[in-house]
Amino acid sequence: MAGRKVAKTGNEAMAEVMRQINPDVVAAYPITPATEVVQIFSQFAADGAVDTEFIAVESEHSALSATMGAAASGARAMTVTSSQGLALMYEMMYIAAALRLPIVLPEVNRALSAPINIHCDHSDTMGARDAGWIQIFSENSQEAYDNIVQAVRICEHPDVRLPALVTTDGFIISHCMETMEILGDAEVRDYVGPYTPAASLLDPAAPHTLGAIDLQDYYFEHRRQLAEAMRQAKARIVAVGKEFGARFGRPYGLFESYRLDDAEVGLVLLGSTAGTAKMVVDALRADGRKVGLLKLRVFRPFPYEEMAAALSRLKAVAVMDRSDGLAGYGGPLFDHVRSALFDLERKPRVVDYVYGLGGRDISLDDIRAVFDRLAAVAATGRVDPLITYLGVRD
Repeated sequence: MAGRKVAKTGNEAMAEVMRQINPDVVAAYPITPATEVVQIFSQFAADGAVDTEFIAVESEHSALSATMGAAASGARAMTVTSSQGLALMYEMMYIAAALRLPIVLPEVNRALSAPINIHCDHSDTMGARDAGWIQIFSENSQEAYDNIVQAVRICEHPDVRLPALVTTDGFIISHCMETMEILGDAEVRDYVGPYTPAASLLDPAAPHTLGAIDLQDYYFEHRRQLAEAMRQAKARIVAVGKEFGARFGRPYGLFESYRLDDAEVGLVLLGSTAGTAKMVVDALRADGRKVGLLKLRVFRPFPYEEMAAALSRLKAVAVMDRSDGLAGYGGPLFDHVRSALFDLERKPRVVDYVYGLGGRDISLDDIRAVFDRLAAVAATGRVDPLITYLGVRD
């Protein structure tokens, strides 16, 4: 069913869908550029527009801790954060995943300090990439809204029971208004359904323990279970994306292939830059050039098999990282894509571009230059330099 067209910022879209989901508990602490999500939602709580118990805490560490306590007690619980706030949660993120708490966390991507910066890159989210959380990236406000609705269904499934980050790009999406469709309140609540927790710490008839010490005898087995849950999440993400599309007309997958079918070279990237890159792809296609784009939606679980199949026909690929792994070897997305392609008998040449750190703009001309470079890589096979810092002043 088609939704109602509105004009909303990314933050407004996230707050609106949280209202429609009507979680039992939201614990949060403000941080730019995600503050507005919590501010708007707290007004919903104050006005009685939700049944949510809203808890204002003293830090982001406390926010996730309180959210975890609520989730462990059988509540559908959410929180919101960004940047250093997410970093302050890192300690608890590992525990939330290991305890299999299906928390959905709308997160606004922002650079990590230092130097102090409030604008977009993906360093905060990438810092949590091995914490055991599903990670879903959004190109625009519409995707942020849709992804949060789907994340509830994904995380709470018995085969998954993992927390998830659903991200937007700070200021680029969070504070920019665009046209989108929102569903009816009843449609959203019917779609996510009531929450049936696997267990509750507050149930005296079925006592159980969470967070006990776990040494050599069982720790390895429990970590293996966590890894298996992430593996199972991939099929669930695909199933929910198809179901959402059949029901509401907007299908989703692990990634979006844009004009890749007959492409010779292509980009791989995350988030809002895909919108700019699609414009360049269309312009170059009009000039007769066979270029394409793979916009990765799901970074965790990483869809290495599906991505390898989608990119296997290309001659050259540029991975665009909006964060730097600081390992002297490019960004984290580059590591993953290159590894995914390693076992192909015929694989494309791969180069990495680190770009947009701290909110530095990326232009149509920048992306066109990347495609020009890819044409040369495809023709010569030369990938030197392997890592390029795009748009930095030397």
